[in-house]
Amino acid sequence: MATNDVVKPLTDVTCVVFDCDGVLVDAVSSWRTLHDHFGTDNSENLQRFIRGEISDVEFMRLDIIKWKSIENPIHRDDLFRAYAGVQLMDGARELILKLQEKGIFVAIVSAGVDLFVASIAAMLKVDDWIANGFEFNADDTLGDEGVCRLHATGKGEVIERLLSMNGLEPQGCISVGDSEMDLSMHIDGSHFIGFNPTRESSIGAFEEAKVPIVMGKNLFDIAPYLGL
Repeated sequence: MATNDVVKPLTDVTCVVFDCDGVLVDAVSSWRTLHDHFGTDNSENLQRFIRGEISDVEFMRLDIIKWKSIENPIHRDDLFRAYAGVQLMDGARELILKLQEKGIFVAIVSAGVDLFVASIAAMLKVDDWIANGFEFNADDTLGDEGVCRLHATGKGEVIERLLSMNGLEPQGCISVGDSEMDLSMHIDGSHFIGFNPTRESSIGAFEEAKVPIVMGKNLFDIAPYLGL
């Protein structure tokens, strides 16, 4: 856990991969933001998902059913408006800028909502990003199914492809996530930082994995681990 002690860089960094929700942005989940917007609750399904009882696709489908029970049809613009109040995590912009100044490859690998993650990726000018999302009908209204581009517990496969495509080695890669599911980002040879976990289960998983844990809501606090 981060303290006032001197922290040694984890590696000679060539690539940093961030989760988005709860790491780059001060929101636990871009899916949860939509539940807050529509006044619905997915806490029970979230626990089922974390326990592996339902798939990513089913989890997204159940979310959409809940929202449509409140408002139907839902237009794309309605979803954009739901994210209007979400802010970047303190220190995120400064940290990304420092990494870019050093020529370090920066990517976002998120199981969050692509509409939202795309806007964060553009704002921070990252090198690459991937996220899950939605299907839309011809009239730009929300369909009934989500689009699963990656599994929340399978981010490692995406990172391996990302490194291969860009000629990067795992040894120079650091991933940053806030939940136990993000530990899938910790591929062989790479490094991982647990940032501001909000669930006891996440803290326990990070402690068991013996990865650095940085508490608090300032992303720049991980800078010493990145050699910045």
